[in-house]
This record gives sequence, structure tokens and C-alpha cells, in this order.
Amino acid sequence: MNEPVLARLNNLMALREEVEQIGSAFPWEPAADWLDLGTHLLLVMDVPGLDAEHLELLEEGEDLTIAGERGEVLEGEVLSRERPGGRFARTLSFPSPVRAGSAEASMSGGVLKVRFEKQRKTWLQLGTGQK
Repeated sequence: MNEPVLARLNNLMALREEVEQIGSAFPWEPAADWLDLGTHLLLVMDVPGLDAEHLELLEEGEDLTIAGERGEVLEGEVLSRERPGGRFARTLSFPSPVRAGSAEASMSGGVLKVRFEKQRKTWLQLGTGQK
């Protein structure tokens, strides 16, 4: 191969490596679904490869923030990387008001489920004012 072609190929390979490094620097965002169970809301979030102790849940007013980190030490030289990893934080708004502090969380098979009791309207009956 002549030198100008080889130099261009080397530049392209260097550019490819830079793009791959930039792509792996972006944070990942786990997919989430909200389900209405009548008296409760259920958040279902895919967090494959995470243990429960690597997750943080923070309920603030009308928002829920879920944060965590997925990182694993792989042996050998990474030749290709498609699986996202690193730290993530995702803030979701409740689709309807929930009772503060009512969250119940469980995790199985890389799926986080958090159940919240919905706020219920309380109707008060007024008296007639007669004794």
C-alpha cells in the first residue's frame, strides 16, 4: 500500500476509536413503565445487571428519582462495546398524586418494581348545624 492511503486508513481508524469512546461516555437510561392498579401506581423499570444495593430511590413531591450504577470488571481487551453502563439517574413524574412514603419496592430478574398508594379524595359530610 502506498503511504498516502495508509495514512488515511490510520486517520480513519483513529477517528473510529474516538467515536467509540465518545459513544461509551454517554449515560444510559433504563426503560420504565407506569401502570395504574386502581388504588395504586406501579413503576416497572428494567435495570439488568444491577443489584438492589446499587440503587437509590428518592421521592420528592410529584417526582421520583431513581439512580444507580452498573459497572463490571471484564477480563481481557474490549474489542466491541454495545452494553451501556456506568452511573445513571432518572427522574420521573408521578402520573397521578401518591401518598408520600407509601413506596414498596422489589426486584427480580433485573426488573425493579415500585408500588405507590394513590392519594384518595376524602369527601366530608357537613352537618346541618342543628344540635
